[in-house]
Amino acid sequence: MASAVQSESCSPNQPILLFDGVCNLCHGSVRFVLRHERGPILRFCALESAVGTQLLREHGLATDYRGSLVLIEAGGAFVKSDAALRVASYLNWPWSWGRAGVVFPRGLRDWAYDFIARNRYRWFGRSDACLLPTADLKLRFLG
Repeated sequence: MASAVQSESCSPNQPILLFDGVCNLCHGSVRFVLRHERGPILRFCALESAVGTQLLREHGLATDYRGSLVLIEAGGAFVKSDAALRVASYLNWPWSWGRAGVVFPRGLRDWAYDFIARNRYRWFGRSDACLLPTADLKLRFLG
């Protein structure tokens, strides 16, 4: 990874969850993950940040991509339902069972994901600013 990410003391092996920094649903999702993850494993980054833009570019995604969560893990980038289901594997029981959703065809999963993503601002609203982590969580947020 490039210097902007490394300067944030991020191990290249740590998974990073990129999220829409102005989406209230995405903010809620990040807070949910923080409350229910098995350990402090995931790092977080707003898609709109300089680091987020850099990570999108490094993984072959458009730098203005805002269509879904992006999970960067094991050298790859996962989007839409694949990203969400992979995040579930980092959560405590019973939330980790969400990973079982992989049994549904990706097309169906992504259709449902896209439907929610298209309506997320209307249903949940948007913020004027990105999520600001508390002092104790600051090291887990990039950008």
